[in-house]
Amino acid sequence: MFAVLKTGGKQYKVQAGDILRVEKLAAGAGETVEFNDVLMLGGETTVVGAPLVEGAAVKAEVIDQIKGDKVIKFVKRRRKHSSKRTVGHRQKLTLVKITEILASGASAKPAAAKAAPKAAAPAAEAAADDLTAITGVGPAAAKKLADAGITTFAQLAAVDVDSFDAVKVKPEWVAQAADLAK
Repeated sequence: MFAVLKTGGKQYKVQAGDILRVEKLAAGAGETVEFNDVLMLGGETTVVGAPLVEGAAVKAEVIDQIKGDKVIKFVKRRRKHSSKRTVGHRQKLTLVKITEILASGASAKPAAAKAAPKAAAPAAEAAADDLTAITGVGPAAAKKLADAGITTFAQLAAVDVDSFDAVKVKPEWVAQAADLAK
């Protein structure tokens, strides 16, 4: 059985036991990753997705994080007083070994699976305020605050700026949050 999967903007035809070099994945050596973007399954019967095959997945084990071969870009302009420039690049890659191809029974997307327990745990998530309404708090700071458990203006207003270590909280944020919590 084989599968055609998509990851990192590229397509790969894989079978169980294959070793691939794919664009860098956020996983350490020995971890198992699942590719849910399966475009086609082959074997006794061929299944072509439109655009993806529903419920299909490819499981792989991360072997190592590596760097690709060095690519050199050389630019030279001809004539007198011209310029030359050399730029090198090594792409970061992940080495994975395909362990199995699942025609059905694939789990939900990994990002959705990680977000589901966090959203289900506190009931206050449904009543979360938009912390980016505070001047100086952008999406990145709002995400760090949410990871630290602060999702409402009232929670941010109760933070002690000097003792809170999870995120660097500015006193202006606390004051604005107190005004918005009213």
